[in-house]
Amino acid sequence: MKHLVYIALLSFSTTFSQQLNLEQANRLSTLPLKCLQQEYPNKTGQMLADSTEIASPKTLHPAFYGCFDWHSSVHGHWSLVYLLKHFPKLENRNEIINKLKINLSQANIAQEIAYLNKPHEKSYERTYGWTWLLKLQLELETGTEPWAKDLATNLKPLTNLLIERYIEFLPKLNYALRVGTHANTAFGLSFAWDYALYSNNIALQNSIKTNALRLFKADRDCPFDWEPSGTDFLSPCMEEIGLMQRIMPENEFLTWLKSFAPRLFDKKYNWEPGKVSDRTDGYLVHLDGLNFSRAWNLYRLVKQFPRQLGHLKPLANKHLQYSLGAITDGDYMGEHWLASFALYAFDEASE
Repeated sequence: MKHLVYIALLSFSTTFSQQLNLEQANRLSTLPLKCLQQEYPNKTGQMLADSTEIASPKTLHPAFYGCFDWHSSVHGHWSLVYLLKHFPKLENRNEIINKLKINLSQANIAQEIAYLNKPHEKSYERTYGWTWLLKLQLELETGTEPWAKDLATNLKPLTNLLIERYIEFLPKLNYALRVGTHANTAFGLSFAWDYALYSNNIALQNSIKTNALRLFKADRDCPFDWEPSGTDFLSPCMEEIGLMQRIMPENEFLTWLKSFAPRLFDKKYNWEPGKVSDRTDGYLVHLDGLNFSRAWNLYRLVKQFPRQLGHLKPLANKHLQYSLGAITDGDYMGEHWLASFALYAFDEASE
């Protein structure tokens, strides 16, 4: 295993490209495939009302029990759907589709809904797991193969429940969470916005836009030098930029960005990637995720504003390349989730 991992790392680092190829896709697919139905180790994040609620992860979450925790399982499913869509000749294709069908059955999704409908679990996975679930829904709905359409139908009731939760919750959030971990408000709204646009869900669009502007529009001079905190896996500054880029008209957004992040307009600006000291530590390895988070948001800026911000592309490449080999370093603390982050960074890098 370690020998294969080393080869993988060399392949990623010496042939770095912004375009994901089939060989890399095959490698990345093995990580979520390996853990999709791996029940342990597991971090449930469960609140127990009484002893009757004590159960195994697979009993509690028959769809999303693998890959260490619920949200990592969700974006592990997204990774595999994404790879199947973009690489029709992906190895283990039939095995992947079969596992997706087993996990995302109607019965399993009904059990997930029942869990989230417990009165004391209304905030379960809010909003990090929620936004990844909508990302998965979008990937399935935009698929063309019958299995993807079927699984999109199975998943949709859970998606609808989370949309209701977003619309109910956002007006109550008096203060944004500008952190680099799961609770980050901006990241928690970004994929939800993408799905709201695709599905023409005006109520969700209005809720996200109204509350994002309320929470973030007055922000100025994001403290880039405060990043990263020791266990960040999201960039607080860049995730806020990514959300506002989505919801604001171009000219308004550029005006806002010049006040929020003036240093990004400096053609000589340099930002060092977050350095990871121990990739067997489940928290310290988060910094690889931070680097991917910075990269995907930088790429998004470059694509939309090449004239004003095209000089940021090498900086995005630098962050992506720094952590790329780490997703196959052979330790489960990184393996169970980092492939999804790398794939999304590659997706934003693509022309």
